[in-house]
Amino acid sequence: MQNLTCWVVSDGKAGMENQCIGLAEAVGIPPVIKRVTLRTPWKQLSPFFRLGPRHSTAPGSDALEPPWPDLLISCGRAAVTPALGVRRASRGKTFAVHLQDPQIPPRLLDLVVVPEHDRLRGPNVITTRGALHLITPDKLAAAAERLGPAYEHLPHPRIAVLIGGTNKLFRMTPVIMGDVAEKLANLAKQHGAGLLVTPSRRTGADNEAILRARMADVPSIVWDGKGENPYFAFLALADVIVVTSDSVSMVSEACSTGKPVYIIELDGGSPKFQTFHRALKEAGIIRPFTGELDHWSYEPPDDTAIVGAEIRRRLEERTGQRIEAPRRAG
Repeated sequence: MQNLTCWVVSDGKAGMENQCIGLAEAVGIPPVIKRVTLRTPWKQLSPFFRLGPRHSTAPGSDALEPPWPDLLISCGRAAVTPALGVRRASRGKTFAVHLQDPQIPPRLLDLVVVPEHDRLRGPNVITTRGALHLITPDKLAAAAERLGPAYEHLPHPRIAVLIGGTNKLFRMTPVIMGDVAEKLANLAKQHGAGLLVTPSRRTGADNEAILRARMADVPSIVWDGKGENPYFAFLALADVIVVTSDSVSMVSEACSTGKPVYIIELDGGSPKFQTFHRALKEAGIIRPFTGELDHWSYEPPDDTAIVGAEIRRRLEERTGQRIEAPRRAG
């Protein structure tokens, strides 16, 4: 009988936490979510430490106490110190997996998972094409069944439009937003397309106003942030996906569908993002958004399932217990 346990440890940021949860689900062990913040001096210093995990976390953090989990999946700088503490305190019971570069030698953890565009390599480092995520064919099908009737009036081809915005590396400007909105409206008019649009908090009020104004006279839905988030449903119902370049997670999620994915280039960027986008373009997965509409096919990356299977294999060898692989087919 399977009784293995898993903790997901993060600072609570959805982008990081969802990667961990998606991986835990791919392993096949339901996770317990642990959200933490660090106290001084661990907040300012290197993740190295000599005290137990309870000493490094600030008041308000979830308790990190025995019984220790069999698997711990962490993501983000704030989670490295607690992950190391739990691994040490468990005296070898906890298999610690960290997503993204932990900024410490990987050998201090059991496994580190980084995207290929990151330079970190090592004997216990696994690389992926992009970010891990929660998306599975089953989840997309369920979202489409649940929310699809509300969008039945939209014509085909349906285009899901995932709009991010300004962050530390990229800038969404009114000029870019106006150009993108005009191209989307033309697709609706010229190809009879229906638009499923979801902006984000980073899009900005002015840019969102430009987008909504241009979508007003074409077949479209622009999510207003109320009710259930239709993100999964939009991915499931779309024939084509258009996504801004500012988020590895959004691009990775779009590509997991196997549908044509167009990238909206924002101002800014970084060498890592350029490497990430270039690899997907060379693999025939994504194309730049120019206002044209085409169709192509590819084998969708399934990094989450691949990494999950590897962790499941290692845990089974370590514990002698069989872990039932989760159902992921649609």
